[in-house]
Amino acid sequence: MDKPRITIEYCTQCQWLLRSAWLAQELLNTFGTDLGEVALIPGSGGVFKVQVAGQLVWERVKDGGFPEAKALKRRVRDIIAPDQGLGHIDR
Repeated sequence: MDKPRITIEYCTQCQWLLRSAWLAQELLNTFGTDLGEVALIPGSGGVFKVQVAGQLVWERVKDGGFPEAKALKRRVRDIIAPDQGLGHIDR
């Protein structure tokens, strides 16, 4: 089975690169070798979207802002490894 690709599309006009890079780091630290890639995709117009294997898991406008790391990790986990525990995040 191919490992999933995560994309984080962020608005360059809004200067959301650091937030996107931090979330990418959090996902890589948590899921490590279970991921094939975490890609940052520059965009514009206030975009902030996270997709796992093409499936939208977070969209800033629809979901009411930016995700906390633990909320994003839960959504990603539910797609790529539903049986995996997230330690203190699950408590």
